[in-house]
Amino acid sequence: MAIYEYKGTQLFYEELGDPNGKNTVAFLNGVMASTSSWAYLTPVFVKLGFRVILHDFKGQLKSSKPSGPYTFLEHCDEARALFEHLGIKKLHLVGTSYGGEIAMKFAVLYPEMVKTISIIDSVSELDSVLEGFVLGWSALCDIGDGELFFNGMAPSIYGPDFMALNRAMLAERAKAVKSFPADYLQGQKILYDTFLQNVTMTDELTRIECPALIVCGEDDILKPPKFSQIIADHIPNSEYITIPNCGHVAIFEKPKELESALSGFILKHC
Repeated sequence: MAIYEYKGTQLFYEELGDPNGKNTVAFLNGVMASTSSWAYLTPVFVKLGFRVILHDFKGQLKSSKPSGPYTFLEHCDEARALFEHLGIKKLHLVGTSYGGEIAMKFAVLYPEMVKTISIIDSVSELDSVLEGFVLGWSALCDIGDGELFFNGMAPSIYGPDFMALNRAMLAERAKAVKSFPADYLQGQKILYDTFLQNVTMTDELTRIECPALIVCGEDDILKPPKFSQIIADHIPNSEYITIPNCGHVAIFEKPKELESALSGFILKHC
């Protein structure tokens, strides 16, 4: 675990696996997540000999939270600078939700650095339902209670079966969010504004040159499969799969299925 400072912004990052590994994979967080959110998916890549990089975007839990809104271009520039700082010339990108959207933008901006992208439960444009959910989360942030925020947000991201089977775990997560630093919710509001102002990029996707895996939970009501289909239709060299009985947070809800899909796709293109 370390801090990389770039243009006055401190980015928290972690390195796992073989630092001299032939292949590198970087995981890009969902908006409410942190590096620890990938705990179910990083072990297989460590086992396979990959160098694994994780970091919190600015505005997220362990990185700086300067005033915003930010831009996707800034997130990509900061990620590129971090990767170059670590001596990485080319890598595989895996991103979920907000992180998947940054991964797509990164592949447009820096194609020479990207071997593959894997995009999980992401979008390249908005509709009124998605915009309404995000504005609702922002209003919850204004209340300033992390537990209330989590409980109000959870039904929009987790599938109904997952919520029914994991009530105790979700209650514990809600209590954990209540204990986060006060600036966590402030950072969330900035990131929501950034998302709403920057995510529309469907027309840019035809410029993505690398192989792409597009994954979506079939029961995702926040960013439903229609959005993943749009992404798959516009990225020339893409594969698209859906995961049954899975909501928006596939990295928690169906990690084993996702592990198989990601590792198989990435190994195929190493």
